[in-house]
Amino acid sequence: MNSDSDLQIAGDILEVPHLLQAPREHPATVAEFAGLARSVAADRSQWEHLVRFDAASRWYHRLRTGPGYEVWLLSWVPGQGSGLHDHGPSSGVLTVLDGALTEHAGRSTRALGAGAQRVFAPGYAHEVVNDSLEPAVSLHVYYPGLTEMPMLSRGTPNARCSVAGVAEVAEVS
Repeated sequence: MNSDSDLQIAGDILEVPHLLQAPREHPATVAEFAGLARSVAADRSQWEHLVRFDAASRWYHRLRTGPGYEVWLLSWVPGQGSGLHDHGPSSGVLTVLDGALTEHAGRSTRALGAGAQRVFAPGYAHEVVNDSLEPAVSLHVYYPGLTEMPMLSRGTPNARCSVAGVAEVAEVS
């Protein structure tokens, strides 16, 4: 056998599988949580039949849990909003499934149509509103699972919508 052959450098291709990492059963990175949200969004049979619209308050349903994370389905009739809040120690992925929502964070306002996805770090403060004329549905993944959602007043020191907070947010395409 030649000393610089592919077989000698890389080893026997039939032996490579033991070198590959086993696929993870649950997400562990921001990209994997965003991928989980996109996967659930793409499979309408997982969520569409569960959606309810409530004129009195936002409707929500915990769709799934995993080790340390939760997936929530929310519906919004026109005019409903979350109020200014953060998510305590949880990071999150917000994905609009149907309709349109508007996110207000600090001095920034962002229109989020169906398919839009936002990723945020702990302490990120925002308000989400359905200011359209049609109902909307969104999917929210929180890691760790959502244990608190402090409501904040505009202009208070707790409303962490500063430039640093915005830097911790990403829009995923």
